[in-house]
Amino acid sequence: MALDIILLLVGFVLLIKGADFFVDGSSSIARHIGIPAFVVGLTIVAMGTSAPEAAVSITAGIAGSNELAISNVIGSNMFNLLVVAGVCAVIKPYKVEEVMLKRDFPVNVIISALLIIMMAIGSVLGYINGIVLLVGIVTYVLFVVLKAVRHREHNEDEEIKKINPVVSVVLIIVGLAMIIFGGDLVVDNARDIATRLGLSETFIGLTIVAIGTSLPELVTSIVAAKKGESGLALGNVIGSNIFNILFILGLSASITAIPVDTQAIINAVILLVVTALIYVACLIKKGMGRIVGALCVLGYVAYTAYLLVAAM
Repeated sequence: MALDIILLLVGFVLLIKGADFFVDGSSSIARHIGIPAFVVGLTIVAMGTSAPEAAVSITAGIAGSNELAISNVIGSNMFNLLVVAGVCAVIKPYKVEEVMLKRDFPVNVIISALLIIMMAIGSVLGYINGIVLLVGIVTYVLFVVLKAVRHREHNEDEEIKKINPVVSVVLIIVGLAMIIFGGDLVVDNARDIATRLGLSETFIGLTIVAIGTSLPELVTSIVAAKKGESGLALGNVIGSNIFNILFILGLSASITAIPVDTQAIINAVILLVVTALIYVACLIKKGMGRIVGALCVLGYVAYTAYLLVAAM
């Protein structure tokens, strides 16, 4: 058991650092060939922060651990909404940008509802579902990028490190290798821990694995909050949650069909309710205060307790 836990932690470290290397290398190459900084941020960086979840879910699907594949995405989205956004609001209350309330948050609510419908019909996320979700992420990214170009929503002076092209390529290759190997370690050892403790892969995926793969979002958002930029936290969370559903589940389902059970649908419904409630709270207050942030964190504690009771 001790070795399984150590290897699981090693897997998380490889995933997080591998994602960092991949983002740095890819962003640098993109800037070398003249792609605007904000486009890099909306695409490469956004997908890079979701790389740990992608590696785990895709690896789990290929390995036949389908419960882990879908529970990791749902668990990560719950952690992002309740803990990442909540903790940052407790550190420093923040306002929510109008564009997020009108565009990104509604998109998050809609695709969460769409996921439930897909899961309920046929009790499986198959190839067609995967293609629909992938078309969704391509459409969303293109819309956001084109709107940003048209209205200059992003600061063109945003700094993205330019690294030597050869070093950038090495970072990309090493980063991808770390992500793939880290994903294997997390899936294999999470499955072993679940078996030894008599817990389901769903519970492990919704809690331990979800928290581990969400660490990049947590660290990034807390650093932003400490710098007085807490508003970036919610943007990071919503963007990551959209990518998790459309890109990760879309890619995973396109590679191998993911069977869905009743418990997975229930967890997806809880995710939709939480997403909608936080959206309504942000609409009313045009932001998130300390009280709402604290309630979010307490909500995650209650959700985890519910999962533990359900797993027994």
